[in-house]
Amino acid sequence: MRPALLPALAGLLALAPASFTPLAAQAAPREVDAYVTQALRRFNQPGVAIAVVKEGRVVFQQGWGVRAVGRPEPVTAQSVFQVASNSKAVTAAALAILVDEGKLRWDDPVTRYLPWFRLGGDAYVSREFTVRDLLLHRSGLSLGAGDLLWWFSDASREEIARALAHIAPARSFRSTYDYDNVLYIVAGEVVQAASGMPWDDFVRTRIFQPLGMTHATTTVRDFRPGDDLAAPHARVSTTGALELIPWDTVDNVGSAGAINASVADWARWLVVQLDSGRTPAGTRLWTEARTREMWHPGIMMQVGIPGPAFAQQRANFSGYALGWFVRDYKGLKLLTHTGGLAGMLSRVFLVPEKKIGVVVFSNGETNAFNALGWWVLDWTLGGPRPDWVAAYAEAGDETLARDRAFEDSAAAARKKDVGPSLPLAALAGTYHDAWYGDVTLTEEGGHLVLHWSRSPGLTADLEHWQYDTFRARMRVKWASDAFVTFQLKADGTVDRMMMAPVLPSTDFSFNYQDLEFHPVAGTVR
Repeated sequence: MRPALLPALAGLLALAPASFTPLAAQAAPREVDAYVTQALRRFNQPGVAIAVVKEGRVVFQQGWGVRAVGRPEPVTAQSVFQVASNSKAVTAAALAILVDEGKLRWDDPVTRYLPWFRLGGDAYVSREFTVRDLLLHRSGLSLGAGDLLWWFSDASREEIARALAHIAPARSFRSTYDYDNVLYIVAGEVVQAASGMPWDDFVRTRIFQPLGMTHATTTVRDFRPGDDLAAPHARVSTTGALELIPWDTVDNVGSAGAINASVADWARWLVVQLDSGRTPAGTRLWTEARTREMWHPGIMMQVGIPGPAFAQQRANFSGYALGWFVRDYKGLKLLTHTGGLAGMLSRVFLVPEKKIGVVVFSNGETNAFNALGWWVLDWTLGGPRPDWVAAYAEAGDETLARDRAFEDSAAAARKKDVGPSLPLAALAGTYHDAWYGDVTLTEEGGHLVLHWSRSPGLTADLEHWQYDTFRARMRVKWASDAFVTFQLKADGTVDRMMMAPVLPSTDFSFNYQDLEFHPVAGTVR
């Protein structure tokens, strides 16, 4: 049964922005200010912005630090950050609105809206795959499968979605949880097919504008000189140092992670989430029934046992719902999500029983966003507050130490004087992967250069490592390096080119391991 849209809803939505005056800026209490200031020093973090809402009101919303290292402009509650995967809950809400309007159902097959949708060449899975499946990370695809096609890429959303036909599932359909971004891009295409409106326009007119989210956008191309923008800062080496980098232009990610917003905007979003789609003006963006569906876990996740420093975070259950992770914390139901792009990290919490929401936006790749998110959540709930800054700082230091140890051990074991089997000229040419497309190797200045057909930003210089393996040094230094290995046929010609991430901490979206390039006939000797 498809619920009908409330007849007066569209007209009432237009009145909502002017009714949000109760969400005025509030300064953080002194103890919160002191702890955040301490965190910025400990992590060498450029800046953060935090907002807390409770029972429909803002407890505080404030910025700390600077928007960009070397510049004096401060982070404010209106500073815009990339929220990355915290966009996913917005996409789920967009679909929920369409469910309320009777324009789709959660369990409709995706092919009803996108007849061309295919997943891994499996006719059964492609036929049975539903709108709900798009949001639950239970497709059977491996972690982050397909992500490399949107990093630094000129591929369109539809091209990225269509390429799923060439990615073989790693596990059985609906059997396990594996986080995925590309299927959320498909979800945005469903929004457009069902509504007749591009996802960007839909969330702007049906969510951002009614909520008065005046700084929220779906593209960095809307930014203008002088805007209150928090600049991204990425870790560029195993030293852990942060460096100012350009904004990730991820328009092709769209519904999976392209939203930009301030914590003042996100406070409004959290208030409406916590009131099941109802705005402070009394109008509704979606019904309470849709909230129950969005907050219900559709795939359960294995609960790990954290180390001693994180013992308080141990969960009894954990799962993924429609755009939200769901778990327990201190006897309460907790919805949460993180987001990450180059130089930008975010963390959001909802505690429905207490009508509490917390958002932390960060403009540097450190664990500050996690430490402050958990500490501010504990502060809001009351009771004991572990020193999450100390715990997360130590965890971050351990990650860097593991990366440095790997680099040292790999360099010590390297047999750089052995190989390669073929001269560089015999390796040069065009290689094709069914999912990604083409890459080209050219010999330049005595070494090979890797050019990606869809990702010019990932151009890499190949340094011979050992045997028939090279290290691809990405010219964009915040992109992760990869090992490139050539396998030969019995006749001594190239059979295939394989890739793998170098560092253990490489973000899963750099899924080089999913690639298998074969020489294009006539281009490789």
